[in-house]
Amino acid sequence: MFGLSIWELLIVLAIVLLIFGGKRLKNVGADLGTAIKGFRSAVAEEEKPEAKAEAKVIEGEVAGSTTTSTKQNTDASA
Repeated sequence: MFGLSIWELLIVLAIVLLIFGGKRLKNVGADLGTAIKGFRSAVAEEEKPEAKAEAKVIEGEVAGSTTTSTKQNTDASA
């Protein structure tokens, strides 16, 4: 892992803890967790297929009325 042993990682962690303190590291960890959770939910939303738009029907009209009116016009002219 990048040429770092477990002891070197522990020393770096101890130095970071001394510099920033436990309270600030706790806040940073919570903020990082919230950011990751938001990122995952955004990726999940993007992967979902969008819902198909429902056909809008105006009051008094029947869906597909253009084909019905065309048929009535051809029947009336015949």
